[in-house]
Amino acid sequence: MKKTYILFILFCTIYYSYSQYEYEPTTDHPYGLPNPEAPQQILDYSPLIVECDCKSTSRNPDRTWAEPVDMMWRFKYIMNGMAIQDETLKADGSHSGSIRQFIADSSLWYVHYYNSRTPSNRLPAWEGKKNHEGDIVLYNEQKAPNGMDGFYKITFSNIDENGFDWLGEWVNTDETFSFPTWKIACKKRKTGNEGTEKLKILEAIATFSKAYMDGDYDRLANSYTTDGKIFPNNTTIIEGREAIKKKWILPKDTKIVDHKIEPLEIKFIGNYAYDYGYYMGKTKNPNGSIVQWKGKYVIIWKKEANIWKIYLDIWNRVAD
Repeated sequence: MKKTYILFILFCTIYYSYSQYEYEPTTDHPYGLPNPEAPQQILDYSPLIVECDCKSTSRNPDRTWAEPVDMMWRFKYIMNGMAIQDETLKADGSHSGSIRQFIADSSLWYVHYYNSRTPSNRLPAWEGKKNHEGDIVLYNEQKAPNGMDGFYKITFSNIDENGFDWLGEWVNTDETFSFPTWKIACKKRKTGNEGTEKLKILEAIATFSKAYMDGDYDRLANSYTTDGKIFPNNTTIIEGREAIKKKWILPKDTKIVDHKIEPLEIKFIGNYAYDYGYYMGKTKNPNGSIVQWKGKYVIIWKKEANIWKIYLDIWNRVAD
């Protein structure tokens, strides 16, 4: 009996420890993974989760631009996939970094910055979010040298498969005036790591959920390949984006107020991949009632124009 009890405690300890570190960086996933329990906005930075080679250019005291400095910029998931850390290392040896957390209650990212050149007992913080253009924009309240109120504004833009651009600028309160002081251009290093492809699929999953909650059926249908197929309960196979879109459209005054997909496994086979897991959510009916539901699914993904799209999609509900 005593041995059984000890083994039980040992098993629980191992399981608990594993669950605490399941999404931390590992040999297979050197940049970590996003935790499914994190806010969906954790994927705002997913295209940046990798190492980049960058050119950093700042202003001289005479307001001319200095010569670009080579810089490495690395992003990764930390806190078991609940937050993001980034760090830079310039050719001149200077080092800096940030801790990035999204707080759902305020619907904003909060970014705490530190560097090796000017250590501080209180880290400056920026706040902001991803906009409709796909840029990540952050602000820190800061007066101009002449005492004018304003902000130091940071913008990640032109985010794609190859890299991104970064701009730091002072702006006045209504942003009718800006003065750029720092700009960085980054190109992703080619790693060939499977973890990067997994992040792309996780981002596609988050995009699907958001489109469903927003009632954006065109974007939802575009999550599928042109020859995509779905396998709903009690119907024949439905093929093609237009037919799939029509199937997903909800009745009038019905809304998805919550939708979440939790993959349990994602595996790759060339330009194909599969994943399976659970989905869950809540529907608001025309009479105002809320219905909660959960189900299981299997998806076959296929690369279309170098973008992961859903090729085959089958799901069914799990009984309460």
